[in-house]
Amino acid sequence: MLIYNKSDAHPSTFILIGIPGLEAAHMWISIPFCMGYILALMGNCSLLFIIKTDSSLHEPMYLFLCMLAVADLVVCTTAVPKLLSLFWFHDGEIPFAACLTQVFLIHSCSTMESGFLVGMAFDRYVAICNPLKHSAILTRTVTGAMGLAIVFRGVAFLSLHPFLLRWLPYCRTNIISHTYCEFMALIKIACAETSIRRAYSLIVAFLTGGVDFILIICSYVLILNTVFHLPSKDARLKTLGTCDSHVCVILVSYTPAFFSFLSHRFGHKVAPHLHILVANMYLLVPPMMDPIIYGVRTKKIRDGFNKLFSLQRI
Repeated sequence: MLIYNKSDAHPSTFILIGIPGLEAAHMWISIPFCMGYILALMGNCSLLFIIKTDSSLHEPMYLFLCMLAVADLVVCTTAVPKLLSLFWFHDGEIPFAACLTQVFLIHSCSTMESGFLVGMAFDRYVAICNPLKHSAILTRTVTGAMGLAIVFRGVAFLSLHPFLLRWLPYCRTNIISHTYCEFMALIKIACAETSIRRAYSLIVAFLTGGVDFILIICSYVLILNTVFHLPSKDARLKTLGTCDSHVCVILVSYTPAFFSFLSHRFGHKVAPHLHILVANMYLLVPPMMDPIIYGVRTKKIRDGFNKLFSLQRI
């Protein structure tokens, strides 16, 4: 165990303790996390390979799905290996610089994930509300530019977070009651006034995830308005069927994200172990479920998975 010098305001190392109150169950908890991480790696890498090799999938929806898969891989790979090391080997020490890097990668790539979901919603809106102009509006150049803009937004808005944490003194403790380094988890152990930093974090969260969610809701309001004006029930169901995978991914992504965000800032009565479990589910469940959802609901991708695993068996 690291002996911490309280006179040092910037420790060289932080100590992650995992899930408070559930330390005895860490080994058992690690099993579903390990299996989920393996599924996330296999699923997203397979998804990227299938879309890359199948020219019929080089459409805006699937290009955004590729971008989402890359962001998913970065998020879960940034957090889960350290979590498993903590659970299996009690290796909770993480260098200060690595902790700040983890904060930046997790928060910025999570913001990018939200942006890619908006891009996919925009694709569905154009495809349903302006089908004749879809190929003219969402060209590969436009899709690539939107992807770059989403990445730039994530980097620009979240690049200040590590510096805000770096400039804080940590004179009380270097122990983080979490499984990974998170902005609010470090804010809570700082021995300085943090109200401005908390306010900045709230503003960034609203300008990214909050605005993204509003844009997605608006796009689906317009989509539903168009669908309800279709002449037949079969046409309405068929059109809505093109959106079901995207809606499932949105629910899987935003539900734990909103719970984690709100409980960290306002849910003072939420048990710490429940909050940390949900925070980890937010990082692992979407990367694990996104390929499964699109693999089950999209015939071309499902056929690609079947071909890929058939080749692997041969």
